[in-house]
Amino acid sequence: MLRKLAGTALLILSSLLFGLIIYLIIIYAGQYVIDEEKLVMNATTTLVDTKGNVVSRLFIEDREPVSILDVPDHVKHAFIAIEDARFHDHQGIDFRAIGRALYRDMLAGEKLEGGSTITQQLVKNAFLDHEKTWLRKTKEVLIAMNLERRYSKSAILEFYLNQIYFGHGAYGIQSAANLYFDKDVSDLTVEEGAVLAGLAKAPTIYSPIIDLERSKQRRDLVLTVMQRQGFITAEEAVRAKGRLIQLDVNEPAEEEAYLTYIDMVIDEAESQYHLSHQEFMTGGYTVVVPIDQAVQEVAFTLIHEKKYYPKGNEDAQSAFVLLDAQTGGVLAVQGGKDYVRRGLNRVNVPRQPGSTFKPLAVFAPALEEGRAEPYSLLRDELRTYDGYEPHNFGDEYEEEVTLYDAITQSKNAPAVWLLNELGIPTAKQYLQRQGFQLDDEGLAIALGGLQDGVTPLELASAYQVFANGGKKREPYFIEAIYNREGEKMAEVDRTETQVYSPQTAWSMTRMLESVVREGTGTSAQGIGALAGKTGTTSFPEVEGATMDAWFAGYTPEAVGTVWMGYDITSTESYLKGGSRYSAKLFRDILSEATPQLRATTFSKPDDVEELNPPVRLVDIDDLKATFAMGGTGLMSIKLEWSGSEDERLHYYIYERRGAERTYVGRTEGTDQYYIPAINAFSMNDYQVVPYDPTTKRKGEPSNIAEVEFRFGFHESVGD
Repeated sequence: MLRKLAGTALLILSSLLFGLIIYLIIIYAGQYVIDEEKLVMNATTTLVDTKGNVVSRLFIEDREPVSILDVPDHVKHAFIAIEDARFHDHQGIDFRAIGRALYRDMLAGEKLEGGSTITQQLVKNAFLDHEKTWLRKTKEVLIAMNLERRYSKSAILEFYLNQIYFGHGAYGIQSAANLYFDKDVSDLTVEEGAVLAGLAKAPTIYSPIIDLERSKQRRDLVLTVMQRQGFITAEEAVRAKGRLIQLDVNEPAEEEAYLTYIDMVIDEAESQYHLSHQEFMTGGYTVVVPIDQAVQEVAFTLIHEKKYYPKGNEDAQSAFVLLDAQTGGVLAVQGGKDYVRRGLNRVNVPRQPGSTFKPLAVFAPALEEGRAEPYSLLRDELRTYDGYEPHNFGDEYEEEVTLYDAITQSKNAPAVWLLNELGIPTAKQYLQRQGFQLDDEGLAIALGGLQDGVTPLELASAYQVFANGGKKREPYFIEAIYNREGEKMAEVDRTETQVYSPQTAWSMTRMLESVVREGTGTSAQGIGALAGKTGTTSFPEVEGATMDAWFAGYTPEAVGTVWMGYDITSTESYLKGGSRYSAKLFRDILSEATPQLRATTFSKPDDVEELNPPVRLVDIDDLKATFAMGGTGLMSIKLEWSGSEDERLHYYIYERRGAERTYVGRTEGTDQYYIPAINAFSMNDYQVVPYDPTTKRKGEPSNIAEVEFRFGFHESVGD
């Protein structure tokens, strides 16, 4: 008897020891196969503008993780009821539920409950591949049991609800609530929660978007099971079943107008903040961007309209970028008419900038260095520089011209002459400060004749220096990045560099305003205060053909560029028009987008001197000289002519006797002059010559006037 009892005790001890060993193996193996990083789910990254408006949602799996505390009890109960009724009782594996599920399925002829627990389903989704093997099932059991040891039931349910795929690209309960009902998970009703719970097993089959009737049947089944398990009353179940499924689908659509901007945000996240494309798309970040959505959408629409391209060039490409004039934040960007995600971005493609480069490479550096002033006279003549011979448009030359007019009329010869006087090394120093790294060493730099060219984004950034009082800020797409917990991870570096003095920047603004008002950029008129410069590069293989057409301009609030042309210019594909098309496109984008980017005038900084408009010389062909009683003496000679409304203009008075001319006097701001008469019977002829005191240039002499006799008294000579 004792031997029998001893044997039984030994068997029991052996069984307990074997069970303990098996348990320890399970625990050890479970610890080994659990990779907790897999519980960190992909989450949707959201781009918002500076006002908090959603711009776009970026994801590989569209998921917005939520806390279990934000999920209403009736939603949690719906999932527990249909997926795992004994969720709060088992330790990851529910053998009783497996048997019961098989039995009920056979009776009902339909799958009412799953055999797998919620914990097992989480394991399948997060940790395992889809192959069906004995080892995979073993891993599932081991990991499920260990998850139950490590985490609370609430934590496991939270993981599960955030992990599930609900169809149509939506992952997790929050994205599903937003997709099907356009609401937050916390606002879901009992019947809406039941709809989503019914999707868990087969989102394609039971999707209310695909089959509303089948989805309702599945929802009603979930409500029945909830009532049977005591989560809702019979009355609540009946009322909920009596309601139709009220969908409010908020399916995210890929907005073509935003593709370029989104890609450049992703690129900056990697280059500036070291977030890989994968991490950025799955990290659940909130990214604040300086975009102006109105400009972004208008620019996309207008670059596709044929009227903005020369006739026969409707297939030409264009690129557009607009920056905040003070901060450098990118307000809008379009990389081409047929831009595709991660495709050729023409905003980053170098092109020959043509005359848009003259202010950057020559005129502003010359002002800053004190080598010229706005009304300094530059040589305007055909000249050869070691074999390089720049020509003006139409081969017209004036011998000398002011810097102001050289910019306004976009003359080539004066720009090259001034660069030669300034020196290429000095010019390149300023170009480097403005963001350009050039290997070029020739005078062609003055006209934008570069080996590699510049990009539309680089050009806009350089013009931002003029708009921002001479200070440069790097253009940026990301204001700030916040992680899933709402903590700020990074923000833009707002460092700025003083490239030009405020005086130089202001003088350039006034002269570039003249380009739009009366020069080569008049096609951009019509949006209030605007300064800018056109640029056109020729295609030498076809006479009169254009390769690149540019407009770079700015208002007090924004600065940008438009490029137009072909990706590859050839004898079959070239522009038949120039920069006026780019200028018009720039104007209309700003005109149609938002009045906030337009102002009537530029505000002069307090610490700079105003640059007055040029004094224009006039042609005088109606000079009259009359002899009469009165004037400054008993008898006077009165000279009268049609002058200028500009009171700054001076007039030199000359007396002529045959071929000889004698200086008599000078007047300013008036169109008459009195000369005391000495001998009424021996009168000379007279002539007037206009004079610009700013440039110290004389105009053409007037007609020669003979003295006519009149009788009567005249008013006294004024000041």
